[in-house]
Amino acid sequence: MKVRKLTSTGDYRLGHADNDFFVDTAEGVAQNVLTRLALWQGQWFIDSSEGTPWLQQVLGKHNAVDTVIKNRILETPGVLSISEYESILNPDTRSLTVTATIQTQYGQTTIESEMQ
Repeated sequence: MKVRKLTSTGDYRLGHADNDFFVDTAEGVAQNVLTRLALWQGQWFIDSSEGTPWLQQVLGKHNAVDTVIKNRILETPGVLSISEYESILNPDTRSLTVTATIQTQYGQTTIESEMQ
């Protein structure tokens, strides 16, 4: 699996030839998971059904939050399982922090994502 690396600001990394890609690594799969979590359902004009259903199933609904997020992680190509998972809702900052250790086809890695 070949995945173009992203910069710290979320843009494609360019100009470094092969160093601009993750090739068959857990880090590449982790980046794909984070990108999938960051895509809100309805945001992509080509397929409005694609994305994490933040407005539709997560925000304001505390029953299914973890199930929706775990399913989104597990549906990412290259992810085999989730070995650890934690989500923390901060009502003061209105943010949700998700931390997960995932087993990928290339090894184990940890992801952390904060949604506001």
